[in-house]
Amino acid sequence: MALNPQYEDIATEFVQQYYGIFDDQENRDKVINFYSATESFMTFEGDKIQGAPKILEKVQSLGFENIRRVINTVDSQPTFDGGVLIKVLGCLQCDDDPVIGFSQVFVLKVNEPTGSYFIAHDIFRLDIHNSA
Repeated sequence: MALNPQYEDIATEFVQQYYGIFDDQENRDKVINFYSATESFMTFEGDKIQGAPKILEKVQSLGFENIRRVINTVDSQPTFDGGVLIKVLGCLQCDDDPVIGFSQVFVLKVNEPTGSYFIAHDIFRLDIHNSA
């Protein structure tokens, strides 16, 4: 499979859709539709999780209701299997907590039968580590 020349458009659209759903308290559970039941991996603040059902459990366990997010940068690269590597930097505020920086990396993989994409890898970290 060749490199996808539309990788930047795919990354931009994905980021808008993903955070649009995740940040909407009423629809947050629907974020699971981006993941594969068995082929998706998430590392969330060091917790390693595999598969959509376990990822949904993690999302549901997060202790906030409202989230406001500002995306500062979205960098992307095509992968040699037709997928897209995405790095997101930004800041977020959960409920009344202080604003904190975050970074998130996604690897989107092509779902062969449909030609759509799913999240194969997702790594999330808050930017609170090693801060004074």
